[in-house]
Order: sequence, then structure tokens, then C-alpha cells
Amino acid sequence: MLTFGGHLEVLRRMLIRISCVAGVLIVAVFCFKDTVWRWLLAPSEREFVTWGWIERAAHWLGFAGFRFADYHVDLIATELSSQFMSHITTAIYIGLLFTSPYILFELFRFVSPALYDSERRYSIPIAITVYLLFIVGILMSYFVLFPISFRFLGTYSVSARIHSTITLSSYVSTFTTLTLLMGLVFQLPVIAFILTRMGFISSELLARYRKHSFVVIMLMAAIITPPDVMTLVIVTLPLYLLYEISIRVAAWSV
Repeated sequence: MLTFGGHLEVLRRMLIRISCVAGVLIVAVFCFKDTVWRWLLAPSEREFVTWGWIERAAHWLGFAGFRFADYHVDLIATELSSQFMSHITTAIYIGLLFTSPYILFELFRFVSPALYDSERRYSIPIAITVYLLFIVGILMSYFVLFPISFRFLGTYSVSARIHSTITLSSYVSTFTTLTLLMGLVFQLPVIAFILTRMGFISSELLARYRKHSFVVIMLMAAIITPPDVMTLVIVTLPLYLLYEISIRVAAWSV
């Protein structure tokens, strides 16, 4: 049985191990600048794979003449240190993302001795599910939400006399915010599971407000997407499917 000081020592060693692994990965991401930034800037380009996927899907559905208009949005740096600081911050974000499986592993090792067997059986699947859903949310943001939002907002104009040039810091900030937001939104099934187990909600309650949720999701998608049906459907369907999965999870968790 460890004393309070013993627990602090275990915690200190765990934080040191996490810091070392995170530091190595952050430095590695920082060094592979060309590859990382080619990946980060890809969603801002007209040649990004998402547009080809949507066009092929539209052709398969019978819209043979559907094609997105060409566009180009300039990215600029307005401060002397902005590119260097953006390079550092993105290296930290991506390095921590790559470190996150190891962080979860270390955290579970730290808290598992205090868990009952039943809690341990639940905690492992929940932790894995939370992480996988977060990754799916990141992919959803990268391949769907961010490129669609960037194209719409970056090309939107109130007058032909006004030309948009987006700052690098604005691009990185929007990219990070949407990615984190989608990672959190995709935790909805886990939240539904926990709230149902606590007795706050039920599958019947979620099912009762199914139509209302669909309208809210569609309105949110309409705000962040360009004014065409295809992109509206592509953003709406995954989010509504997530709500339906939450209903099934809530029913299963009773």
C-alpha cells in the first residue's frame, strides 16, 4: 500500500515519461516541416481529395454535370514571427495528438489500482471508445467540415471590390478549433451512455426529440456549408447518424 508521498512519486515518474515521449514526437513533427505543412494546407486547395469524392458521388447519383467551381484563397503572414510561431504551435498540437495513446495508457496504469474489477471492465472499453471517436471526429473535420467551411468563408464576398487574403494565424486557429470541436461532438454516444447510466436521460427521451434534433443539425450544417444541397447533405448525415447511434447506445446501456 503506497503512502501519499509514494503516489506523488509515481505521478512524478509518469509525468516525466509522458513529457519525454511528447518532447521527442513534437521535435520530430517540427523537423518534418515540409511534409506536415503540406498535409495541413491541403484542405485549402481546390485539388483536395474531398472535392473529387463529392463530384464522383454526385455523378454516381445521376448529377452528371455537377462540378465545383475553381477557387483560390491566398494565405499571408502579417507579422515577422507569425510563421515561426505557427510552426511551433502546430508541432506541439500534432505531437500531443500522436502522444495521446501513450498518455491514455499511462493514465490508466496510474488510476487502475484504485478501481474495482467492474469499474476496470467498463473503463477500458470507454477509454478506447472515447479515443477512437475523437480520431473519427478529427478525420471528419479534416476531410469534410474544414475544407467545406474554408471554401465557403474564404471565397465569400460582400462586394467584388473586396479581395480576401487569409492570415496564417487565422487559418491555424480555425483549423484547430473545428478539429477540437468535432472531436468533442463525436463523444455524443459516450456522453449518452454515461448520462443514461446516471439516470438523467433515456433512449425514449432522445427518440422523442429525434425530429427536433434533425432540424437543429441541418440548420447548423446550413450555416457552415456553402449554399448547395450536396455539401449540406454530406455534413448533415454523419452528425445525425451520430445522434441515432447515441439513441441505440442509451437503449443498450440500461
